[in-house]
Amino acid sequence: MTLTFESDDSRYIAELAEYVAIPSVSRDGDPATLRRAAEWIASRIDFADPQIVETGGHPAVVGAWLGAPGAPTVLVYGHYDVQPTGSLDEWKTPPFELTSYVDEATGEQRLRGRGSADDKGPVYLVVETCRQFLAQEGALPCNLRFLFEGEEEIGSPHLASYVRAHADELGADLVISADGAQWRPDEPSLSVASKGLLALDVTVTGANRDLHSGRYGGTVANPIHALTSLLATMHDEEGRITVDGFHDGIPALTDERLAEVDAVAFDEEAYRADLDVPALHGEPGLSTLARLWTQPTLEINGITGGGSYTVIPHTASAHITCRLVPGQHPDAVRAAIEAHVAAHTPAGVRTEIHVEGGAVPAYTIDPAHPGIQIARDALEQVYPGEEVLLAVIAGTLPATVLFEEALGAKTMFFSFALADEWHHAPNEFFRARRLREGMRAWEILLRGLGAAENLGAAALVTAGAEN
Repeated sequence: MTLTFESDDSRYIAELAEYVAIPSVSRDGDPATLRRAAEWIASRIDFADPQIVETGGHPAVVGAWLGAPGAPTVLVYGHYDVQPTGSLDEWKTPPFELTSYVDEATGEQRLRGRGSADDKGPVYLVVETCRQFLAQEGALPCNLRFLFEGEEEIGSPHLASYVRAHADELGADLVISADGAQWRPDEPSLSVASKGLLALDVTVTGANRDLHSGRYGGTVANPIHALTSLLATMHDEEGRITVDGFHDGIPALTDERLAEVDAVAFDEEAYRADLDVPALHGEPGLSTLARLWTQPTLEINGITGGGSYTVIPHTASAHITCRLVPGQHPDAVRAAIEAHVAAHTPAGVRTEIHVEGGAVPAYTIDPAHPGIQIARDALEQVYPGEEVLLAVIAGTLPATVLFEEALGAKTMFFSFALADEWHHAPNEFFRARRLREGMRAWEILLRGLGAAENLGAAALVTAGAEN
């Protein structure tokens, strides 16, 4: 038995457009707007007794359908918040109007809009699959719980306290994240790891006020000069991170692991050309994919201070994010950066570090986990003849470690966004065909999970050795 989906995507696209039209930017959005997005997705899981619950920040949406006695229980996780738009001048169409267009290079239909790929499209299609199960068969193949949060894009600062306080209500044998992205459009993939995250701001302060650059220039330290000098000490000219202690705890990269990564087909020139950069850059001695999948990063995301006028600013700051790999702990990395900043602060200024909440270590799931095997079978059926790649998410999904600690459940990534869909950037898009492909794959996955054994504690013990 298989579900029958509609003959075209017009209804799916129209409904997704309603969702994308809600500008649910968690970083600085209107709380009423965020709640409206929560209400929208709650209305789509009306079969699961949905509730909009308070978390201390933006609300979460929870629900449960537990009508499959004896079958496993799965928690579906996703988020309804989105990133800021960035420069509106860079958007080809309004960011909160889902726009269908045909890509000239590929001829495929795409849906442009903020949140279309991260994470509204992937969440929509799993919820629609559940609705079709109930409409056509009257039941779901397994028990499902739902948790859609509104703060993922700002590091999920209030999720941990909520999950720990409601662990019994969220308990499941396995968590499936609709967030995350498959590796690339020409082959299906499952991610078995994601990087951790540490975010912080470094602020440099000089004089007690902004100064006239003519009257005071050359007599006091300029915080922007000092900040850029300090930041330059964190990498060498070849791209190596030079912060003492930053790499502590990371196991040595084995020849076997390096060979596994290098065996994955990857066109470095196509990667460079797509980004339109003169050359690729990073730690020498490793391929681009090995750097992306196996190495931590320390990136300077933005610098603020002064302006386009004749002033010596009294303060300047930089936002830094570190993507962490297994073996690193956010607290140890923070301490290493603090020590580095203290040791390299130029004379004449003071430095202060503010660490954002929501720091998390890296996450892994054993490729032998039964959920991975069922998911691989689902993708093989939807994409016949194509090998399913086991990939690494170079980004961070903060909830994965939390779910393992609080619920005792591993998290499996099963998203139908693709990594090249301009997540977090202007002109984010989602491929229209992935709606239908994703719904079919979720159908097969849920049927397989409904018949599965050992999704919970036994599988967690097996997979635990990976963390």
